[in-house]
Amino acid sequence: MARPTLQLLKEKVKSILPPDLRRWARFQQQRLRVWPPVGMVSFGRLNRATPVSRVFGFDRGHCLDRYYIEDFLAAYGADIRGHVLEIADDEYTRRFGEDRVRQSSVLYVSEGNSKATIVADLTSADHILPNSFDCIILTQTLQFIYDTRAAIETLHRVLKPGGVLLATFPGISQISQYDMDRWGDYWRFTTLSAQRLFEEQFPANSITVRARGNVFAAIALLHGLAQEDIDVRKLEYHDPDYEVIITVRAVRPSIES
Repeated sequence: MARPTLQLLKEKVKSILPPDLRRWARFQQQRLRVWPPVGMVSFGRLNRATPVSRVFGFDRGHCLDRYYIEDFLAAYGADIRGHVLEIADDEYTRRFGEDRVRQSSVLYVSEGNSKATIVADLTSADHILPNSFDCIILTQTLQFIYDTRAAIETLHRVLKPGGVLLATFPGISQISQYDMDRWGDYWRFTTLSAQRLFEEQFPANSITVRARGNVFAAIALLHGLAQEDIDVRKLEYHDPDYEVIITVRAVRPSIES
């Protein structure tokens, strides 16, 4: 039986075209099999080697990663109660704790912060009494601490039995040059590394680790775009390959073995 005419035509063309032209034709065929075609991706105004903002979009509006952080704190607002410790200021304590908060404390690593009621390095904070806090809000802090294990040990120690730690930290992010120049910017995390770190101090069944993000959120954050620059509904889709923000809720058991 004779081979199809199209196959014969392909073989005839192959025999006529020189090798370089055949390779070029194969490449053109391959690039058109994907969408958008290879070489035809448009970055628009993001087609640049420098970011739109170097300060996480704070100079443009509301920082993009705060969308995830504040959504996380709102979801666990009932945990923000009693005596609450927050880092650097008490904005989230007041915003999400409402009338459940009896006492608010603010920790800062060095002197000079007028809002701080406690000056301490979380890796060596023996002067903070154990069993002190019903809730600790630790947003975007752990990446600036080299000895993360010691910091988590302190957080566990100063929580009251039954107390809750609400922590967030980056999975995908630019460097914070401000912090890098002062005390260091050391780590980016994954849900797996976060789970293992916190399991060293908290029982596995008392830890909830989640990630938020997608490729759009990652690109927008790395460029320093603000929430006002984008359609924030695009932030809701979760792609497990793009862990932009990691969130951890860890509960110190009321009765410990």
